[in-house]
Amino acid sequence: MSVVVLRSEQAFSDRLSAFTQAVDIRRADTDEDREAIFRLRYEAYLSEGAIEPNTGQRFSDRFDETENVWLFGVHFEGALVSSIRIHVVTAQFPESPTVETFADILLPELKAGRVIVDPSRFVADRVASRARPEIPYVTARIAVVAMQYFSADIGVVAVRNEHRAFYRKVFQFTPVAPPRKYHGLTKPLGLMMARQEEVRDRVLGAYPFLRSTLAERRHLFGPLADERFGKTGAEPEPEKIPATA
Repeated sequence: MSVVVLRSEQAFSDRLSAFTQAVDIRRADTDEDREAIFRLRYEAYLSEGAIEPNTGQRFSDRFDETENVWLFGVHFEGALVSSIRIHVVTAQFPESPTVETFADILLPELKAGRVIVDPSRFVADRVASRARPEIPYVTARIAVVAMQYFSADIGVVAVRNEHRAFYRKVFQFTPVAPPRKYHGLTKPLGLMMARQEEVRDRVLGAYPFLRSTLAERRHLFGPLADERFGKTGAEPEPEKIPATA
C-alpha cells in the first residue's frame, strides 16, 4: 500500500472522528421524531425502488413496536440526515426482522444464550449523503455502540449484495446466507454476521471513530436497557483496547 493511500485513509479516519462529534444522534422517543424517521425511510426506499409507493408516504412495520427496539435519527445542522433501527435480541427478547428471516441460522444462537445486535432500516437522505460521505459510517457506528454496551456476542446485518463490501471492510462482517425476501422490501437481502470476540479488537483498532464512552452508550440506550436487560455498565471501556491494525 502506497504512502499516499495510507495518508488518504488516515485523513478520512480523522474526518469520521470529527464528524462523529458534529452530529446529534437522538433516540426517537416522540411521535414527531418517529414520524420524521418513517417519512425518511419511505423517501429513501422509494428512490431506490426497494418499496412500492403508498398514499401515506411513510414506511414502518411491527418491528418498530417491539420491547427490544431503539429507533435513532442522526441530525446534522438541524436536519434529519439518516436513521437506523437497533434490536437487541436474546432468548427472552427474540423478536427482530433479521432473526425472523434467518431463523434457521440465528435461533440456535439465541437458544445457546448468545446476545445478538440486529441493525435494520438503515436509511439516509440522498442529497446529504452525497455532500457528506461520512454519514453512512457515523450512522452504522450506532450498531457498534450497541454491541459494546450490551456485550453482544454476535452482530448481524441483512444487506443487498452490492452493500456487502462496506460491512466486510469496516465491520469485518462475513456473508453466511444468500438473499431472502425481507419484510416489506421488494429487493431480497442476504445475511452477514460477525462474532464480536473474534473481530472487536481489530475493528476498533483500525477505526478509532467507532469507539465510544460509557456515558455515550448510557445516553443512547438507557434507561430501557437497564430496566429490561439488567445492564450494570461494568463492561470494559474501549479506550483501553490496544489499537491493533
